[in-house]
Amino acid sequence: MLAASVLWGTTGTAATFAPGVGPLAIGAVAMGLGGLLQALVAAPRIAREAPQLRARRGVLLLGAVAVAVYPLAFYSSMHLAGVAAGTVVSIGSAPLASALVERVVDGRGLTRRWLLGATLGLSGTALLCVAEAAQAHSGTGGRSVGETVLGVGLGLLAGLTYALYAWAAHRLISGGVSAGAAMGGVFGLGGVLLLPVLLVTGAPLLDSWPNAAVGAYMALVPMFLGYVLFGWGLAHVPASTATTLSLLEPAVAAVLAVLVVGERLPPLGWGGIALVVGCLAVLTMPAPTMPARRAPRRADAQVVTDSGTSQAAGSRPAHAETWARPDSPPRTRS
Repeated sequence: MLAASVLWGTTGTAATFAPGVGPLAIGAVAMGLGGLLQALVAAPRIAREAPQLRARRGVLLLGAVAVAVYPLAFYSSMHLAGVAAGTVVSIGSAPLASALVERVVDGRGLTRRWLLGATLGLSGTALLCVAEAAQAHSGTGGRSVGETVLGVGLGLLAGLTYALYAWAAHRLISGGVSAGAAMGGVFGLGGVLLLPVLLVTGAPLLDSWPNAAVGAYMALVPMFLGYVLFGWGLAHVPASTATTLSLLEPAVAAVLAVLVVGERLPPLGWGGIALVVGCLAVLTMPAPTMPARRAPRRADAQVVTDSGTSQAAGSRPAHAETWARPDSPPRTRS
């Protein structure tokens, strides 16, 4: 998930190398071609698991529509509000949206660690937005307050659709569909929905080699490779955790926007990035382990090992280790 977030964080900076290409075309070529490529690679799995996908076609269609809307809102948000602010709002709002989706639809509770991480990440997002708005108001950011506000609104829409397709993919995977088939189905169908947008807006991509190179990079690296990693991650963590870990993306995007694009980020904005990094530290640090403790046992009690054999407690072999957790009865591990 973190590796995918780093790749996604390069998209806004990469788009600035094709200034003649509009945000709708960038979004359509990135997610459209990237999604179709995912579907092509996963075609054998999709064919084998077609009955499972058809049985969950409502979830599949919801995810595909979210995939189609997300890049259009995301790249338009960066175009209007700036690379740093657009990325931060889009990705920073996704954990909250994801938590709401999971709570309403799945009834999933949130751990204290996740709540702490999300609080830090969203606080960092808010600081970055305040910093960008202050620059827009003072006229030093190169864009108007109206553009910034519209960009932030589109970023919130991008965050919602990101959370929706993450939830849909995770629901398919947890329902027995392989990660390859789930991601290929959702993103392939979303790519099909984006093709009309690409046909209408994508002509500038063919005007020059730099424009074409940007389009190819966006489709192949952050979208195709990034979402392959994303799909693998969704098979191992809940969608809310996945979207929260992806808060690394706005931090990467903000740093690249300053170093490469030349955007100015005030100290308040850097404070926001620090909070995002703190969020990642909270979410990725190893969980504390409870020390093993021996449970009292009568001398003539019988214990059952993991291999299914029964023996007297006093005559257990030397390699058998008795352990107990506070929330479970004692048992023996071979």
